[in-house]
Amino acid sequence: MVRPGFLPALLASALLGGSALAQSPAPSPSPKSPPETKAQLDARMAWWRDAKFGMFIHWGVYSVPAGYYHGKPVGGVGEWIMHYAKIPMAEYQQFAPQFDPEKFNADQWVSMAKAAGVKYIVITAKHHDGFAMFSTKASTWNIMDRTKFHRDPLKELAAACRKDGMRLGFYYSQAQDWNNGGAAAGGKWDPAQQRSMDEYIDKIAVPQVRELLTNYGPDIPAVLWWDSPVDMNAERAGKLHSVVEQLRPGLITNNRLGGGYRGDTETPEQHIPARGYPGRDWESCMTINGTWGFKKDDQNFKPANVLLRNLIDIASKGGNYLLNVGPDSTGVIPQPEQDRLLAMGKWLKTNGEAIYGTTGSPFDRLPWGRATKKVTPDGAAIYLEVFNWPQDGKLTVPGLGAQPKSATLLAGGQTLPTASSNGDTIITVPAAAPDPVASVIKLDYPAMPQIAEKTPQSH
Repeated sequence: MVRPGFLPALLASALLGGSALAQSPAPSPSPKSPPETKAQLDARMAWWRDAKFGMFIHWGVYSVPAGYYHGKPVGGVGEWIMHYAKIPMAEYQQFAPQFDPEKFNADQWVSMAKAAGVKYIVITAKHHDGFAMFSTKASTWNIMDRTKFHRDPLKELAAACRKDGMRLGFYYSQAQDWNNGGAAAGGKWDPAQQRSMDEYIDKIAVPQVRELLTNYGPDIPAVLWWDSPVDMNAERAGKLHSVVEQLRPGLITNNRLGGGYRGDTETPEQHIPARGYPGRDWESCMTINGTWGFKKDDQNFKPANVLLRNLIDIASKGGNYLLNVGPDSTGVIPQPEQDRLLAMGKWLKTNGEAIYGTTGSPFDRLPWGRATKKVTPDGAAIYLEVFNWPQDGKLTVPGLGAQPKSATLLAGGQTLPTASSNGDTIITVPAAAPDPVASVIKLDYPAMPQIAEKTPQSH
């Protein structure tokens, strides 16, 4: 992922917020690729929009030093340790023989993700250190050639995901590669890092992307997650874009390829945009603790209730939540990360109807929580995710004058009385909240009702 302070201000804005990159013009489509209609886009993005919750996995050789170099802790995120500590290539590559994930079990990872309510996984096929976590002929700097493990974990994960109906996407660092010669800004400190960026694109990035798009079946990857656009001009980016267009036209990609290619999704990093990205699909990628790649000293895990409310907040703004785990060098996802994901899954087992397949809130602001909605040919539903349960037993839904056909607690199925007052809907609720994090009330309507805004446009 992107380290703070590395990129110029404009590019950093594009990476972290997406706005600058989103406004850059995309190259004109070739005559063989007519512009996509809205209906075609909607059909192509349907599964992703419905999924809402994905699991990011940052895993690689950097899990061996685990935040330490020569016995001393190195600050910052774990996967950037080679860059932070300016470790020479020859020295960094000595971590590979120590990378032996003998405890890696793809079926267990996918089972845990399913229990957490996750609908898709995105894993780092290659991060900025250039180490390929897959079988590749383009470079010997890979898990098959340099480790005792000598297996392709992406192949095993692909099989496990396919068996359990989990979508699998690949993250690929196309611009920064500190071992294979990617010469993106700030990426050279060792005389051995000599290959030009253009040669790297031609001899490493293009062949590896071709491998990733052809070696795992027609359905995998479901997403190609680029990172990052630094120094990716139109020519360099165009070469990679052409591979995707040739091999997997319609593949979902993000906005970090560079060269003017917008991709399909905005990717705010480590934050939730106040109002989402109207008119664009988007996905907040965030960590459970402070790092993406494993660091043994980072125990600053966010509480499960914070992570869950993040998911609800993101869904209410029309986005997806891509929540990261960082397995260690043995192939184990840290237990505190698993525990938090499984706590989220427990809530989703009861209340997932209010998240999956929904669209953003019909309200500009709610004083007690968030809302999502679903509209089908048979009717409409508004889901009220209540963070702050009313003490007086009356939940006021501002600006919602139309009375619902029914109001139901998803936890337990209790029907709740409703009434109208001054253009609002008043719901009589139990004295105690069914859930301490977020209790969900479903309002059913024959069609989506009109909402009269009564609150300032802020969140």
